[in-house]
Amino acid sequence: MRSEGRPSQGIRSNMVWRIATRDLLSTLRDRRTLSATILMPLILIPALSLGLPLLLGSFIGGQQQERQKVGVVGTLPQELRTALEQDEKVNGKTVRAGVTLVSVKDPTQAVQSGDVEAAIQAPTALPTRAGEGSAALEVYAKLSSLRAQAGAYGKVQDVVDSYNRTLTLDRLEGLGLGADTLTPVTIKSIDASPAQEQRSGQLAFLIPFLMLQFILSGGMATAIDATAGEKERGTLESLLVSPVRRAEVVTGKLLATTITALTSACFSVVGFVISGLVAAMFVNNRDGLGAEITSSMGGQLTLTPGGTLGMLGLAASAALIISAVLIAIGIYARSFKEAQTYIAPLTLVIVLPAVMLQFADFLTLNTAVYAVPLFGSMVSILNIVKGAAQADQILLAILANLIGAALLSLLALRSFGREEVIFRN
Repeated sequence: MRSEGRPSQGIRSNMVWRIATRDLLSTLRDRRTLSATILMPLILIPALSLGLPLLLGSFIGGQQQERQKVGVVGTLPQELRTALEQDEKVNGKTVRAGVTLVSVKDPTQAVQSGDVEAAIQAPTALPTRAGEGSAALEVYAKLSSLRAQAGAYGKVQDVVDSYNRTLTLDRLEGLGLGADTLTPVTIKSIDASPAQEQRSGQLAFLIPFLMLQFILSGGMATAIDATAGEKERGTLESLLVSPVRRAEVVTGKLLATTITALTSACFSVVGFVISGLVAAMFVNNRDGLGAEITSSMGGQLTLTPGGTLGMLGLAASAALIISAVLIAIGIYARSFKEAQTYIAPLTLVIVLPAVMLQFADFLTLNTAVYAVPLFGSMVSILNIVKGAAQADQILLAILANLIGAALLSLLALRSFGREEVIFRN
C-alpha cells in the first residue's frame, strides 16, 4: 500500500479540490457541526459581548431606580432624612429613587434577616452645621453584596457625601467664600484614546479570544472526521491506494478544514457586528446608568477597509495553522475519541493567552511578540479593534502563522507517509 514509488511531479489542484469537497460534504451532513460553525457564533457572541453588559447595566440601573428599605437607629437631622427619601430626577425622569426609612432596634439583625438592605445608627446628635465637630454615622450592610453596593448602601453613601458638602458650602457662604474655595484645582478628564478604541469598549479582548476559539471549534469536526474518523471507517485506506499523491491528500484535507474554520470565523465577525449595532440602538434609545455601562463595556466593532483586510488575513492564517495542528494530531490518533482527547488541551493554548489580553495595557509588547504564532494574531486583532494596529506588525503575525502552518503540514505529510501511523488502529 505504499505510495512512495508514484511520480512526484507536483500537487494537482483538481485532485486537491476533489478531496477537499469530499471532506466538506461529509462535514455538511453533520448538523451538529453546522450548528457549531454557524449558529453558535451568531448566538454566543452577542450573548457574551452584549448580553453581559446589558444584564449588568439593567441590574445596577434597576437598583438605582428601585426604592429600598433602610433601617434607622437614633435620630437623623430632618434635612438628611429628606435627602435620603427624596427621588433624584433628570428632565422629569427618576434616575435614582430614594430609600424608605424604617425604625429598627438591632441594625445587624435587621440586615441579616433581610428586613432592610442597610441600616443607619446615628449618635446622640449629628452636626447640623459645618464646624460643630464631627460624628461617625454607622452604616450596616452586606458589603460583599453587589446588590447592596449598587442599591441601599451606595445611596446612603452618596446622600451623606452630598449632605456634608451642603453643610460645608453653607458655612463658606456665611464667611463670604464660594464653592471653589474647596477645590481651587479641578480635574477635567479628556479621553485621548482613538475614537475606534473608545467605541470598542472594555470587553474588546473577547473579540480575538472568541474568534480563535470558533476557528478551533469550526475546524475541529472536519479535521477529526477527515483523519481519525476515516481511519475508523476504513475509508482512508481506500483513498491512499487510489491514484492520488499523499501531498494532495494532506493539502485537500487541510483546505477543507481551513474552509470550515474560516466560515466559523466569518460568522463570529458577523456576530460582533450585530452586537455593536444592537448596542448602539440600545444606548441611543435608553438613558441612564444601564445605557452608560452597555456603551463602555460592550462597545461596537467598527473596522476600516485596511482593518478589515488585516482581520481577514490574520483570521485566514490563524485558521491555516490551527487546521494544520488538527490534521497532524488527527492522523496520529487511533480513533475519533482519542483525537478529541489529544485536541482538548489546545483550547488552553488559546484561552490562557486570550485571558492575558485584558491586561494588555500593563504589558510591554515589543515586535517579537507578533512573531509568536497565534498569540501575535490575537494581539494584532485586538490592536485592529482598538484602531492602533500597524501594518508591519500584522504582516509579521501573518508570516509567523504561515511558517508554523508550513512546518505542521510537513509533519502531517510525514505521518501520512508512515504506514505504522496510518494503520495503527
